[in-house]
Amino acid sequence: MTAQLNRERIDESPEKAALGSLARRRDGDPLGALRRAAESSSSGSGTLLGCLVDPTASVPAATPELRAWAIWGLIVDEIGKLGSVVEPREHFVLLAAFRLPPVPDGSASWAANLGDRFGQLAEVRGLFGERKPLSNTPMNKAWAGALGMLGAAVTCKLNHLEGEDWLPYVDIGRSAMTGTPPGEGGAEGFRAPSEGAQPVFVERMVVTVVMHRRTALRRLTERDVVARKDGLDGYDVYAEAGWTGNLVELPVKALWNCRLAATPGEQSVDPVLVRLRFRRKLRRDESYSFVSEAVDGSLDEERRWISVKVDHHGVAKGGLTIRVNFDEECLPEACWWYAEQLEVERLRRPPGGDPRLLDVGDGFVQHTFEECCHPREEYGIAFRWPKGENKATSRQRGFIPFPERAGRH
Repeated sequence: MTAQLNRERIDESPEKAALGSLARRRDGDPLGALRRAAESSSSGSGTLLGCLVDPTASVPAATPELRAWAIWGLIVDEIGKLGSVVEPREHFVLLAAFRLPPVPDGSASWAANLGDRFGQLAEVRGLFGERKPLSNTPMNKAWAGALGMLGAAVTCKLNHLEGEDWLPYVDIGRSAMTGTPPGEGGAEGFRAPSEGAQPVFVERMVVTVVMHRRTALRRLTERDVVARKDGLDGYDVYAEAGWTGNLVELPVKALWNCRLAATPGEQSVDPVLVRLRFRRKLRRDESYSFVSEAVDGSLDEERRWISVKVDHHGVAKGGLTIRVNFDEECLPEACWWYAEQLEVERLRRPPGGDPRLLDVGDGFVQHTFEECCHPREEYGIAFRWPKGENKATSRQRGFIPFPERAGRH
C-alpha cells in the first residue's frame, strides 16, 4: 500500500497537487493564497501554488492581484468547460471543491471543510444514485477523476497563455469571485462570459414551445441583441433533441431578419451548428432583432423540461420569457421554473405553495425571469407527466430539449 501511494505521489503533476491544495483550504480565500504566491515564491503559498501563478508573470501590469485574478479565472473557466463533457457528479464535485455556484438546494453556502462540502452533495437526490450515500466515498472517487482532468486542462493552458492572452481570464476571475462587472465586453452586474461565448448581450429573448403530446413539436425564438464587437454578422445556434450521448439533428428555419448561412453537413464543421446570418454587419453596441424556429419531426422523445443555456454575455433583467403551449389532450400534472440548477435538481417538484410552481390551467404556461440570466448558466421550465400515460412516445429520454450552446467564431 505504501509503495502504491508513493507511485501516486510521483505520478501526480505539480499543477494537480496545487489545485488539490487550493481546494482543501479552509479559509475560503483561494484568491488571497494565489495573491500571496504571486508576491513571494518563497512563502508557504508560493511553494504550494507557484506552478500555477508563475506563468501569469507575463500578464500586462502584472500586479500580484491581477495575476491572482488571472489564474483563478482560468480555473473557473476550465471547470465550466468540463461541465459539458463529464458526468454531473464529477462536475459538481469540482464546483463544491472550489466553492462555485450553484450551492445545492437547502444550503445557504458551501461549508469550510472539503469533506463537509462533499457531505452537502450527498443531499442532492439522484446525483450519486437513487439512495443517499452513507459516506463520502462516491464523492471522493468522483473528485479524484475530476481533479485529474482539471489538472490536465489547466496545465495545457498554462503552457500556451502569454501576455494579453491572460486578460479575459482576469475578467472571469474577478467576476466569479466578487460579482463585479467584467471589464471588456461585459454587462454591469453580470458574471464574465467564457472564452468562447458569442459576442452579444441579449436585451430580450422570448421562447415559445408548442408541444404535441409529450414531445416538443416547435420552438420559436425571438431575440433582441446588442453587439459586443464590431463586424458581428450572425448568431450561432445548436438545435438538438434526444439525450446526452445520443443527440439528433433538428431542422432550423430563419424566419425574420436573418438567413440560414450554414447547415449540417455543408459549411459547418459541427454536425448540428447553424449560423443565422444578419442582413448587415453590426457595429459594437448596435441593436438587432431576429427570429428563428426549430422543428422536431421525429416526435418520439418525451420532454421533461424546456431549457435555455446562456452561451453569450447574458440576458437583461426581465428579458427572458419562456412559454409552453401543452397539448390539451396531454397536460402535465405539475409545472415549475428553475434557474442555475443541476439536472437532478430541476426535475424535483417544488413543495406546494412554492413560488416556482406554475399553474398549468388549460395548458398555457409562461414565466419571465426577473433577475439577470448569467453567462454559462441554464434557465427553463420543467414539468412532471402523469404516471402510466405515455402512449404517444416510444422512448422516455428528452434530457436536452432544443438547447442553445456556444458557437465558436
